[in-house]
Amino acid sequence: MTLAIAGSIAFSGKAIIVKLAYRYGVDAVTLIMYRMLFALPMFLILAAWSGRGKPALTWRDIRAIAGLGFSGYYLASFLDFAGLRYISASLERLILYLNPTLVLGLGVILFGRRVQRSQLVALALSYVGVLCVFGKEVALEGANVPLGALLVFGSTVSYAVYLAYSGEEVRRLGALRLTGLASSVACIICIVQFWMLRPLSAMAVAAPVLWLSLLNATVCTFAPVLMVMMAIERIGAPLTAQAGAIGPLSTIFMAVVLLGEPFSIWVAAGTALVLAGIWLLARQPAASAA
Repeated sequence: MTLAIAGSIAFSGKAIIVKLAYRYGVDAVTLIMYRMLFALPMFLILAAWSGRGKPALTWRDIRAIAGLGFSGYYLASFLDFAGLRYISASLERLILYLNPTLVLGLGVILFGRRVQRSQLVALALSYVGVLCVFGKEVALEGANVPLGALLVFGSTVSYAVYLAYSGEEVRRLGALRLTGLASSVACIICIVQFWMLRPLSAMAVAAPVLWLSLLNATVCTFAPVLMVMMAIERIGAPLTAQAGAIGPLSTIFMAVVLLGEPFSIWVAAGTALVLAGIWLLARQPAASAA
């Protein structure tokens, strides 16, 4: 649970960084290219280190890695980056929070898993907490908001598919090895996409964009991806996804500090409810073991 929560908080910083970078006129294709370009060496090293002494990859492993890398790390990231161009970070987090529901549903449909009552109660508490924060602050204004919301929802679906299937594959390959390989695939796809869609001159961006991309690649990409995969290995995909309840609240807090957004009573109430849901989830493994 500690890994899952820490990974969720680190992931949440991505929306703030992306919104800051967009102020310098960069587009989604270029921004995600720089993020993945900086992250690629770290993921390649992780893949090589975690694969020492392990059996060679089979064709089944390669197909699974390619699919997970495309769905969870490339497509989900690109759609999210593109959607953030049109909607606020708060609305983005609200849509992404549909992820736990989708993961639980996919687990039931694909793997025949059973949803426990305590998970539903924790999920309900966390949803109420998120609604307390965003219910009075989200305003669907502007012609491009539906497009942005649709793009981010597509990102949510893509990442839910990744989480649902990665729980099975991580037991075969190990969390670190799968993370390194699948993320490297996604990084390469993003870099190739840039070379296909943009001229070389598009690499000339403002210096703050480079620093923000480096921060995004390390603190908000490499570190949380690693923590989330290790959490999936220990507590499973559904519980890891539900621990992401704290993500929207951490986004709000970072927005207050870094973007100067006001802190309201809705944030306080939402934080209390989300933390209550996380507390219930943290008790679940122990209860199951008993």
